[in-house]
Amino acid sequence: MTFPFISRNLPATLRNSGFVATVLLAQACNSPSSQTASTSETPTDSTRTAAPVAPANSPLQVVAQFREPQMVGVAVLPDGRVFADFPRWDNNPVNPVAEVMPDGSVKGYPDANWCVWNETVKNEPQKHWICPQSVHADKTGMLWVLDPASPGIKGTVPGGPKLVKIDPKTDKVVQNISIPESVAARKSYLNDVRIDTQNQYAYITESGVGSLVVVDLKSGKARKLLAGHSSMMGDTTLNIKADGKELIDATGKRAQFNADGIALSQDMQYLYWKPLTSYTLFRIKTEALRNPALSDTQLAQQIEDLGKVPASDGMEIDADNNLYLSAFEDHSIKRRTRAGKIETVVQDPRLEWPDTFAFSGDGKTLYVTTSAIHKTPTWNKGLGKQDQPYYIFKMALK
Repeated sequence: MTFPFISRNLPATLRNSGFVATVLLAQACNSPSSQTASTSETPTDSTRTAAPVAPANSPLQVVAQFREPQMVGVAVLPDGRVFADFPRWDNNPVNPVAEVMPDGSVKGYPDANWCVWNETVKNEPQKHWICPQSVHADKTGMLWVLDPASPGIKGTVPGGPKLVKIDPKTDKVVQNISIPESVAARKSYLNDVRIDTQNQYAYITESGVGSLVVVDLKSGKARKLLAGHSSMMGDTTLNIKADGKELIDATGKRAQFNADGIALSQDMQYLYWKPLTSYTLFRIKTEALRNPALSDTQLAQQIEDLGKVPASDGMEIDADNNLYLSAFEDHSIKRRTRAGKIETVVQDPRLEWPDTFAFSGDGKTLYVTTSAIHKTPTWNKGLGKQDQPYYIFKMALK
């Protein structure tokens, strides 16, 4: 799931004046009387072209679509309930974590109070979604929300970074783990999470510094590992593109997205990850990550370089241990087989920056979001160019 570096859909005078940082904190994300939100908000992008059209044979089916705000993550429970998250990157979503209802509307989750972040609750950073980046359903059907607590990617709110477990049967928070500043520094950005239900650990990619974070779910203790290691860092020399255009900001700086995509093998013995701006896939035994006696130097010796894969954002592993990658350079979803072969699962122009994956409970249906990162103002000289809604798609797997 992407570490965005974005500022969208506001006039340059407001973006440059610090208005964004002020409004992120000063406005509530929900009101007590506002439990649902329409998926068809008025478009606000400054320049637009004709939206991509679905190929006649595309297997992608639309689950939901949102013109604004920007969405990144998706989670699907065994009973079919779908959840999404809308981080506070540069807008103020009404429902930063939401259940996506069958009619496509959204409902703030787990309740309206969790969705509020403003001056009235700033002293309770552990009780509210500040900038939720990832939603994930584990093998037991529990829902996890990872909140790096860095609105606008401008630095973490003190006391805000957290990993939250919610029981969907009761829609109540059952565990709330605060990630300390020694692990999630002010410049950090906790990105994506996988849950090891066998050993009761969480594994997290952190994109700001470039590291892995390992959380003992029994004790709540978190450790930062391999910070700044080459396997964690994005490469700015690769000329990685989207829509055939290199990602370069207004200052001429190439995009560098550090540790991002993450996946856990079915037997939970291996953790896979890659920096977004990279063509290399890595993995390590989770047993090593759980061993606090190992130094970063010793851990680095156990990292396996699995070779070249497409530049991608999200990753997920199916029941046969095939690794799916959201390949944003060519609007596709790729699959890396256990033998290391790269296959194209689907290619569709509507996959504008495919972002995050989730599987249905039976593993036969793949869900994916689109976040159109490359069409945000940062990579287009200050002009947002989003020309279609943000989608949640699903497709049957063969």
